[in-house]
Amino acid sequence: MAMEQRTVAVLGPTNTGKTHYAIERMLGYRSGIIGLPLRLLAREVYDKIVAIRGPGVVALVTGEERIVPPRAQYWVCTVEAMPEGMGTDFVAIDEIQLCADPERGHVFTDRLLRMRGTHETLFLGADTMRGPIAALVRGVEFMRRERMSQLSYTGSKKISRLKSRSAVVGFSIENVYAIAELLRRQKGGAAVVMGALSPRTRNAQVDLYQNGDVDFLVATDAIGMGLNLDVNHVAFSGLSKFDGRRMRPLAPNELGQIAGRAGRGMRDGTFGVTGEAPPLDEGVAEAICNHQFTPLKKLQWRNAALEFGTIDRLIAALEKPPEDPMLLKAREADDLRVLRTLAQDDMVFARASSPQSVRLLWDVCRIPDFRGISHAEHAGLLGVIFGYLHESGQVPDDWLARQVRRIDRTDGDIDTLSKRLAYIRTWTYVAQRKRWVTDESHWRGVTRAVEDRLSDALHDRLTQRFVDRRTSVLLRRLKQKEALLAEVNENGEVTVEGEFVGRLEGFRFRQDKDATGQEAKTLKAASLQALAPHFHLRADRFYNAPDTEIDFTEQGGLMWGDQAVGKLVKGADPLKPEVRAFVDDEAGPDVAQKVQRRLQHFIDRKVATQFEPLVALGRDEALSGLAKGFAFQMVESFGVLPRVRVADDVKALDQEARGALRKHGVRFGQFTIFMPLLLKPAPTRLRLVLWSLWQGLDVFPEAPPPGLVTVPSDQAAPEGADTMSGYRKAGARAIRIDMLERLADMLRAEDTRGGFEAKADMLSITGMTLEQFADLMQGLGYRAEKGERAKVKPADAVVVEEAKDTAVSPDTPVMDVAQPEPAPGTEAAPQVEAEAETEVEAVAPTETPDIPEADDAVPDVQASDSSDAAATVSPSELEANADPIPPVDSAAGELRPGETPDKADAGPEMEVFYTFTWGRGARGDRKPRGGHRGDRDGGKPQGKGRRGDRGDKGRGPKGAKGKGPRQDKGAKTYQSRPEKKDRIDPDNPFAAALMGLKDKG
Repeated sequence: MAMEQRTVAVLGPTNTGKTHYAIERMLGYRSGIIGLPLRLLAREVYDKIVAIRGPGVVALVTGEERIVPPRAQYWVCTVEAMPEGMGTDFVAIDEIQLCADPERGHVFTDRLLRMRGTHETLFLGADTMRGPIAALVRGVEFMRRERMSQLSYTGSKKISRLKSRSAVVGFSIENVYAIAELLRRQKGGAAVVMGALSPRTRNAQVDLYQNGDVDFLVATDAIGMGLNLDVNHVAFSGLSKFDGRRMRPLAPNELGQIAGRAGRGMRDGTFGVTGEAPPLDEGVAEAICNHQFTPLKKLQWRNAALEFGTIDRLIAALEKPPEDPMLLKAREADDLRVLRTLAQDDMVFARASSPQSVRLLWDVCRIPDFRGISHAEHAGLLGVIFGYLHESGQVPDDWLARQVRRIDRTDGDIDTLSKRLAYIRTWTYVAQRKRWVTDESHWRGVTRAVEDRLSDALHDRLTQRFVDRRTSVLLRRLKQKEALLAEVNENGEVTVEGEFVGRLEGFRFRQDKDATGQEAKTLKAASLQALAPHFHLRADRFYNAPDTEIDFTEQGGLMWGDQAVGKLVKGADPLKPEVRAFVDDEAGPDVAQKVQRRLQHFIDRKVATQFEPLVALGRDEALSGLAKGFAFQMVESFGVLPRVRVADDVKALDQEARGALRKHGVRFGQFTIFMPLLLKPAPTRLRLVLWSLWQGLDVFPEAPPPGLVTVPSDQAAPEGADTMSGYRKAGARAIRIDMLERLADMLRAEDTRGGFEAKADMLSITGMTLEQFADLMQGLGYRAEKGERAKVKPADAVVVEEAKDTAVSPDTPVMDVAQPEPAPGTEAAPQVEAEAETEVEAVAPTETPDIPEADDAVPDVQASDSSDAAATVSPSELEANADPIPPVDSAAGELRPGETPDKADAGPEMEVFYTFTWGRGARGDRKPRGGHRGDRDGGKPQGKGRRGDRGDKGRGPKGAKGKGPRQDKGAKTYQSRPEKKDRIDPDNPFAAALMGLKDKG
């Protein structure tokens, strides 16, 4: 080496400006190259030089990034990526003390021994390298630089007590994440810096810290390698690290390198420990403060004079021991391990048969294991790459595209994105190698774009997880003692300094659940201060709001739109509940009183509207005696009263009292005394709420869906809930009480002692199958006896078959055939062509019909209002749902065309039927007495077609109502009223179709 070359070792502690000095010296020459320990630091230095000289003359070369303009004069590189043989005027190697690092030390030692500038060479590092440099580098000059600020030890502190502008150092990813999460909750967040981050992610995180968005930084020991940050205090969360092979304690010089990041420029810095880290030994702390560490004795070394004749010779050259006692043979590195593994592969060994192929294999083996996968997997991937390069000289585009495409995804959490970033670094490294891919610029751009997208996504995830911008902003404003600016938008969202802090629901402030501790108190105080005028404005708007904007819930809540503003509570009267408004104390008593009055007005008007008949009944001063007492019971039971509870009172009512009650809409049914208008869905919903309040229930039963005739019985419901819902439990289901009274009218015409079968109208009105109807009847106190019998073929089916057997031309007229009366318990089959049998559940009306009173004469055909009209079905729908025509006449045994004799011999078709008789002692209901319709407490008087005494009202001769008592003086005989055979129930879903067919008949 020519003596005119100047070699200088610039040594000293951190914060001495060594790197800045080297940049200034390099820019004083025509060309230069500087090697840095981390690509993060390389990017930082590159940006500084570009800002001074422009991008056209500055190159950046790292393992995964290569920016080389055509007229590059200054090269910024990682130490491993420094190109050799450049012949630049200036060379600098930063952090030269890494020559002793077990993993990478041999690379730095090689640059120390062999890399020189034609005019000047600088080695930048710690004082511990003075001895080895003096022994290994001839003619070296030493320059000592002193620290520009003082460094002191502050001992141990909790993370929650760390001052702002602090960096907490962890030595594992898990530890870094845990500390960052804790700082987010207590201090508003932290930036995260790790060596594994891409430069783009690292710079974005550092900007968060440098710009003051967060006051804390959580990092690995990567910050000790020359990263210049505005840090006042460094806190160690641990004193040991995993070095790739084992956990080992950090040496004092390593701790000093990291602690030296505290205090920049002329500003003093401090360091200490936190978390589970034990306090530093006094001697170690003093050594760090005074920058006095044990000098290095040995440097890591690996032979750089490699032989590429064969794989074995290459391995032998790499294993050659050093001759200088100052040098220590480096432990087996990853590239050498991969070379040994691939040498065992027969295919690889056969391909590496020339010096060029061996050199190529060695270049492939030097691809770092960015992914951190197992050694075998990494070696397998490199073997595939070597195979492609050996065969065609390049990695195939389609194969490389598939590898990159798998990684090019920005979904997932922090760990997932970090792994993808590590994976893309492998292909970025491959794309940076000359002539390894067909279009180098294309693939460099593709891999760089993928890395940038992943870097941005990772930065977003880190920020979302570890930075609470809201807390950081509030704490900064509080620290500056500035007035907080808070706003409330039209949706009730409260923001302080532009950050969402909670929501105004009605007249209560719901603070964001993420806020805890002192932060939560600060948020609430600032928010309520801003809400004070808004509470009054909102109260005025609520007071003038129409009733249509207010509603009650089935659990007694009071809502203003979708916001809860109060709840109902039990009052002194069943129909006069009280309200409790939901208003924060901070809103003031005026707001609370205004909301309370408005809610009370609403519920009072709601009760007066929905229960108008009942309210009028309770206020009728004309009622007296038993009628007045009965009216009180109706009001207390909200207009629905089981008759069994007041049977004696009903008997005691005279005709005048009953008439007075009927004027208010009270109906005396066999099972229930009720007001039909109060069975509609809206009054029913309110009645359940009022009844639940009056009963003191914790959970209110909900009203069944409107329009259903029967609903499943809720055995867990409190006693009386079915009655308040407008239903009566009967077996597995509950039937609507107005429909139950209509069913009772039908049952009154039957022989309940001798037994009867269900009619089609009974099934239609309940919308049940025969089995469900039998369960219902048993629930009402009847016995149901099940039987089987041969099914009688409907007459119309016989006519059809006879028509088929008779050879008649289409023009021959066919006479109508009268249908015979069906057998007991069977339904008359409708016309075959348009009225085939169909089992369809009756469609329930949506509103309660106007039902004739039980104590009055019941007309032959019970009409219902339009709201209770049964659904009609067209003949085409009937035909579509019709059962197939029975193929065999069970009586005659005749075969239909196409039937086999075996089917004909199968015997008559059987059907199930039930016989119902009254059973004593069922559920406290009194036995119906045949035909007597007086108060529905007994049966019917057996007269010859003439009704007996009906209690409140009678039917005189010729069925006239209200004509007084029976005129004949003979002995009274009673018989059931004969049922009209041709009666069609208007509530039958097929009523319209049946009426149309009847008219045709």
